[in-house]
Amino acid sequence: MNIHILATGGTIDKVYFDANSEYHIGEPQVSNILESSNVTFEYSVTSLLKKDSLELTDDDRAAIRAHVESHASECIVITHGTDTMIQTAAALDGVANKTVVITGAMMPALFKDSDADFNIATATTAVQVLPHGVYIAMNGQLFDPKTSKKNLALQRYETL
Repeated sequence: MNIHILATGGTIDKVYFDANSEYHIGEPQVSNILESSNVTFEYSVTSLLKKDSLELTDDDRAAIRAHVESHASECIVITHGTDTMIQTAAALDGVANKTVVITGAMMPALFKDSDADFNIATATTAVQVLPHGVYIAMNGQLFDPKTSKKNLALQRYETL
């Protein structure tokens, strides 16, 4: 099974430069996470966008959908900013013959206490066993994007 990972930016790939929180979206961290985890499944990574999810446009979401639809793999993991995962999931609704799992992190992957590794592990496991459809993997759970939300106060995803 070949899992295709589509990196779109978001906190998971942020690199901070100073104490004033100036940052840019760096290279996808998912490859480093998977390599250090010694995974045995085949995967490929494409960096499509390097944006904070609050900056994603309808055109960006259309590009994400086009990439997902055109890729040969049926198993797609999308790394994404946590603020607008649900909007991107809605843009992917109805994609045929694909299992798509969207994940991200509340803290950059380069931070010691980041949730990135755990969320990537959840997403890559889930994409291998779930039926076709679009899902969100965060905080050790899988969510239906139609019935979930980000709880900003608690910094986690939850079911409505």
